[in-house]
Amino acid sequence: MKTKNAVIKGTLLGFALITSVLFSCKETKKEDAAKMQTTETKAEVSEPFFKLSLAQWSINKMIRNDKVDPYTFAERAKNLGFTGLEYVSQLYPADLEDNEYSEEAINTFVAKSNAEAKKHGLQNLLIMIDRQGNLAVSDASERKAAVERHFKWVDAAAAMGCHSIRVNLAGSDNPEEWMANSIDGLTQLATYAKTKNINVIVENHGGLSSNGAMLAEVMTKVNMDNCGTLPDFGNFCIKRSATGCADEYDKYKGVKELMVHAKAVSAKSHDFDDDGNETEIDYTRMLQTVKDAGYTGYIGVEYEGSVLSEEDGIIATRDLLLKAAKEVK
Repeated sequence: MKTKNAVIKGTLLGFALITSVLFSCKETKKEDAAKMQTTETKAEVSEPFFKLSLAQWSINKMIRNDKVDPYTFAERAKNLGFTGLEYVSQLYPADLEDNEYSEEAINTFVAKSNAEAKKHGLQNLLIMIDRQGNLAVSDASERKAAVERHFKWVDAAAAMGCHSIRVNLAGSDNPEEWMANSIDGLTQLATYAKTKNINVIVENHGGLSSNGAMLAEVMTKVNMDNCGTLPDFGNFCIKRSATGCADEYDKYKGVKELMVHAKAVSAKSHDFDDDGNETEIDYTRMLQTVKDAGYTGYIGVEYEGSVLSEEDGIIATRDLLLKAAKEVK
């Protein structure tokens, strides 16, 4: 009888042990599956390696043609899902150009822009400066005057909490002269900007500035930590003709060369196919180059197309950036 009870007890104990092991394995599998699902969910909602800003030029037609108030820029950017603002100096003619960029006019622009950015919780990043003279012109006195006309914009950028002003390097069409002039003009301006903790950044924006190798060489020779580039995905036409671009630099090579010195990045767009891809620019390839350079700052959306409305073009570019970001390694 004792033997029979011992056998029964042993059998029950063994069954309990097997059940415990099987249950434990089942729970472990459940936990592993849950962990895997959580990891997959996190991957799906992971943020891109960059932040999104809006270049005000994307709404230039609204402002210039439709008379939209340029000071609604922050509100519009916020509504479209952006967190950073890239201003364009030429889009405020009533306050600035019509008043010859006086100190009072600049102060008005700064105060209004700061108030709107604060109201909508956005970050002022940079001001794109146009029509203030050629920084690469061969005449030294004219070049110096152009440099000094940019000083007030350095002050404005500092007062707005921006990190940079974007400048153009127009002037001589002679490569050797342009190189020397550019180095001198940028060194003068960056020396002043350094006292205000502001960067001077150059966009590939036509002429010899769209030659990626030459612009990168200018940066190397200026050799100042507050002087850099703003690579634009699409501005690589060196020389134009009546029918279009007569001399275009390789955009992928150019962006790679300029990313070495980049302090901002501009995602240019014009038109999109049925899948939402830019018809002339491989955004995944561009973003891979940007990421490989170790860049994690803002990328500015700059829509310049004519098929879509400006708002729809901005949205299409924004969405393409987010889609392409998931495809980079």
